[in-house]
Parts: sequence; C-alpha cells; structure tokens
Amino acid sequence: MKKDVVSTTRRSLLALPLLTIGGTAWAQEANWPSRPIRLIVSYPPGGAADVTARLVAPRMSELLGQNIVIENRAGGSGTVGGAAVAQAPPDGYTLLCDAFSHIVNPLLLHGLAFDYATAFSAISRAAAFPQTIAVRRNSPYADMAAFVAAAKAQPGMISAGHSGNGTASHLLLERFRFTTGAALNAVPYRGGGEAARDLAGGTLESAVLAFSTAAQLEDAGQARILGVATAERVPVRPGVPTLIEAGFPGFVISDMAGFFAPAGTPLAIRTRVQSALAASLQDPGVRSRLDQMVVLPGGEPPEVFAAWVAQTRGEMAQLVKDARIKLE
Repeated sequence: MKKDVVSTTRRSLLALPLLTIGGTAWAQEANWPSRPIRLIVSYPPGGAADVTARLVAPRMSELLGQNIVIENRAGGSGTVGGAAVAQAPPDGYTLLCDAFSHIVNPLLLHGLAFDYATAFSAISRAAAFPQTIAVRRNSPYADMAAFVAAAKAQPGMISAGHSGNGTASHLLLERFRFTTGAALNAVPYRGGGEAARDLAGGTLESAVLAFSTAAQLEDAGQARILGVATAERVPVRPGVPTLIEAGFPGFVISDMAGFFAPAGTPLAIRTRVQSALAASLQDPGVRSRLDQMVVLPGGEPPEVFAAWVAQTRGEMAQLVKDARIKLE
C-alpha cells in the first residue's frame, strides 16, 4: 500500500513541472496583451501595406487595450521584415503586416533563411488591393477584346508596365500573357507610381495598376481602365467590368496587406487580433478611407485566411512553372 502511495506521489511530483508550464502558458495567453504590440511592416512608409497598417492600428489599439507600435523593416522584397518576425517569440507581441510577396517570395527567391509556409501562423487579411489593366487616354482599344486582338496581331509592339518583378501586378500580367497569348512587351518598374506616371505621359501603351492608382488617372482623364481582376465588380467603381466578364475566366489576383504571427502563436491570441482588425475595418472612418482608396476590406478568421494563402500560393506556383517566370 505504501509503495502505491509513494509511486502515486512520485508521478504527481513529476507531473508538476508540466502543469506549471501549461498553467503559465495559459495565464500568459489569458492576460494577453499586457504590454505594447510591435507590428512590423515589411515595406517602406507610404506603401499599401504601411498605409493599411497605420489606418487600422489606432482602433485596434483601443480594442486590445495596448498600443500597437508600427516598425517598418523594408528590404529584400519583404524578406527582411519577414525574417524579423519569423525569429520572434510566438507570444503575440511581434506581428507582421506583409503584402502579396508573402505568397510568391518562396516561389521566386532562393536561399531564404526561413520557410514562409512553416515560419508563420495566419491571422487575417486586412485589405485587398484589386489590380486593373489600364491603357493610355488616347488608346485605340475600347475594350479587352480589342486590346488582346491587337497584342496578338503585333507581337511585342504594345508595352505593358507593372510595379516590379514578383509583385501582384507582375504575376497578373504574366498570367494574362500566358493565358491569352497576348504578346505584350512587359516593362518592370520600381513601383506602381512610376508605371502610372509613364502611362499618363503616353510613354506606355498599357499598365497593370492597383485600382486606386488607375482610378486617379482615369478621373484625371489620363488613362482608361479596361478591366479589374476581381471575382465581382468593385462596389465603389461599379462601371468597371471584371476580366472574367470580359471573357477571361479565373483572372482574380489582388495585392494584399495581411497580418501574420510567428509560427506557434496560440490561436486564441491570433483570434483576438483578427477580431480587433475586423472591428476596426468596420469603423466608419476607416471604411470611408478604404472606399476612397478603392480597397476591399478583409477581416476573415485565421483558418480562412490560412486556406486562402495556401490556395493562392499553389495557383501562383503553377503559374510560375507554366509561364517560366524568373526574377531577373
């Protein structure tokens, strides 16, 4: 009998460290956040991801009861900021706001110090930035059909700018060229602003631009939007047809600002961040600003966002293989 008591006591004592560790983790999770949260943006100030992060952070801070401190870590197509978060403790106090590069970097970059597929836990997409195909203001192409026909008839003669290799606009243009057979002369820029400038000036025949940028040019009479790469028409610009409507099925590619945490961050913490983000996106002031920017709000749960990231990365992997896309 005594032996049984001793054995039971010994097992209980051996279990105490595990219970203590588990209890501590639970307490940390339940009390989160108890100090300011660092949100690393993997691109410079003023970019789409940065603007989105700064737009939602104040309201999220109010809802979470702690300040969200935004830190820009630009470089390496987003990999510098990504590496900083991948190496951070999975405690919810270091988060990442990344762009479409989060999906395509592992497909186009080699020798990365971390694996995008395993280094992060998804939180939610903050916003989607629809991509458009636009032509110069005096272009003879009235619609997508005429544009594609001309590109096929004049191989390499019609220029098409995009915002840089590996970006959403680049991938959309490559998908468009590969699928339609439109032999457009792709011209990479160091951002959508430079491509927009040359399109407005007439140097470019066409460009793949974020809807917000293309809309500004169209409103100023400097360009015309032929189509947008979304599943449905964008509510704030309902007059612009989708590329699907124009006869090109499957053309749904948008840039994004997505929130991620280091792998292993508890779902309960990520769900709290997602809930605060979703609520901030419904704030009238935030929503008005998003509409002005022609940006679609996100806010989906972590598991939905994770599934979207995996599916989109799979689609882009197939595109990279089929179109033989490489970074020059």
